Amino acid sequence: MRKKVIFNDVINILPDIIEDNRGSFTEVYNKKKMAELGILDDFIQDNSSFSIYSNTLRGIHFQINPYAQSKLIKVDKGKIFDVFIDLRRNSSNFETHSSYVLTPKDGWLYIPRGYAHGFCTLENDTKVIYKVDNYYNKEFEQGLKWDDPFFEINWPVDKKRLIISEKDLNLPFWDEIREKIDF
Repeated sequence: MRKKVIFNDVINILPDIIEDNRGSFTEVYNKKKMAELGILDDFIQDNSSFSIYSNTLRGIHFQINPYAQSKLIKVDKGKIFDVFIDLRRNSSNFETHSSYVLTPKDGWLYIPRGYAHGFCTLENDTKVIYKVDNYYNKEFEQGLKWDDPFFEINWPVDKKRLIISEKDLNLPFWDEIREKIDF
C-alpha cells in the first residue's frame, strides 16, 4: 500500500494489486499498514451503498461532535465523482472543497473528521463501501444542499436527469447552518 495526498489531509491509499493469468489479488484493508501510512483511526462500522443508475447523487453529509466520523471510501464496482468539504474552523482550508474520481483500482479515499462528504455516480450499477470510525447517530446527522452556491461544486451530472433522495434535496444551505457547526 502507498498513499497519495489529494487535498490537505484527504488521502488516497493505493493498494498493491497482484495480477497473473487467473486474474488479480488485492489486500483490501490492513490496519497495521494503514497505521504505517498515518491512518490511525479505529474503524468500527462498515457501510455499503448501491446505485442502479449513473447520475445518482448522495450527499452532502456529515455528523457533528461527538459523533463526527472519519471515513474510508472505496468503490467496489463502477465509478464515482467524490466531493469533500473542509468544515473545520481552525483549518487553513476551512470552507474549501475538492473532488476526486474513484474507481475500484483506486483503493481507499481517507476523509478525516470535520469534512462533509458526497458523491455522484458516473456509471450504472455502482457499489461503494465505506468504513467509519464512529457510529451513525441520527440526532447528530447534518448535511448540505448539493448545489449550494457558496461552494460552487462543479458536479458532472445532468441536472434534468439527476437522481437524488427527497431527504438530500431538502438539506440546508451552508449559510443557514454555518454558525452552528464547529469541529
